[in-house]
Amino acid sequence: MWSKALAFASRRMIRSGTLHLTMPDGQRITVGDGTGKPVAITIHDEKAARGLILNPELAVGECYTDGTLTIADDDLDGFLELGIRNQLPDERIWWQEWHAGIRTRLRSFMQNNLPNLARKNVAHHYDLSGELYEMFLDADRQYSCAYFATPGDTLEAAQTQKKAYIARKLALRPGMRVLDIGSGWGGMALTLARDHGAQVTGITLSEEQLSAARERAKAEGLEDRVTFRLTDYRDLEGGFDRIVSVGMFEHVGLPHYDAYFGKVRDLLTPDGVALIHTIGVSEPPSATNPWIAKYIFPGGYIPSLSEMIASVERQNVWITDVEVLRLHYAETIRHWRERFERNVDEVRDLYDERFVRMWRFYLAACEVTFRQRKQTVFQVQIARRIDALPITRDYLYDRPLPAEHREAAE
Repeated sequence: MWSKALAFASRRMIRSGTLHLTMPDGQRITVGDGTGKPVAITIHDEKAARGLILNPELAVGECYTDGTLTIADDDLDGFLELGIRNQLPDERIWWQEWHAGIRTRLRSFMQNNLPNLARKNVAHHYDLSGELYEMFLDADRQYSCAYFATPGDTLEAAQTQKKAYIARKLALRPGMRVLDIGSGWGGMALTLARDHGAQVTGITLSEEQLSAARERAKAEGLEDRVTFRLTDYRDLEGGFDRIVSVGMFEHVGLPHYDAYFGKVRDLLTPDGVALIHTIGVSEPPSATNPWIAKYIFPGGYIPSLSEMIASVERQNVWITDVEVLRLHYAETIRHWRERFERNVDEVRDLYDERFVRMWRFYLAACEVTFRQRKQTVFQVQIARRIDALPITRDYLYDRPLPAEHREAAE
């Protein structure tokens, strides 16, 4: 029954490209318009066929992870590119459109990341073994978009450039008090303290990351300049000259945007500056992919710029700069995937084959999405005062700060 239904649905869902399907009952069909490189998949059981009909955005990842959907030559990129190319709202079957509509209407409920839930959601992903992240991240464990000045940059160089670029956007001066919201394994906070003379407080909800960051601060002799805390941003008090947040805003949750940006405003000194670096979409708001929400980032959400800016506008602060980094994250993930595959046997030993397939799908889907969909990275700079920063962008490109924004180091 489900094999026949999937054959019918596939002809409706795949209009562009070429997809060869082998059904659980042995039936073989080809769908699409015959263009492009063919992709061949096999569906191994009726349960998988049912899921792919009813809720394909969830079922594709589940079936690939479980091995009930296999791809000829394991051409995961080709399969995902074909799926994304045909993932148009007006091409969905009515019940698939219904699923998508329900998810969009319920996104505020699904992303209501109250403090206890926020900590649980963070632990789901970031409290995995530190060995896993060592296998595919750069030496500084930057788990966010790098900055590729040239296509040939190594991952280490691109991540160093990212941190330097953000430091320039913060217009740092020695001795400034800096808050790093979502400090991860400590790389950004340690860099700002070591290379720019800042006094940094880093906060995270991951116990695994907290332990690693503290060990790194001690090893580098920076304990007097960097403090790491297991703290929710909502519980902070005090004033900071600068606030940086890289790759954390995706975990705030739509219902808490006003609380987040309001807290950023309240924590800044009167002449303070904040830089928020986040994945975003250059299209109207929608819902989180259900597979990503269930298996990778529970409570996560990729905002549209309109959602972010609307919240910032309610906080009585200045939006001093907005930059869109296109394709930088696709290149970052390309490097991560190469390293992951080089170390895949170690990953399998650390977890199991199912975990390998899940993370292979996760990384591949992310790279393809950044290349094929309107997914990108936003850097939003915010200030309390109109004159807190230079009025041109020259200072962002390795040029010294103007005299009125520069203080001699004591």
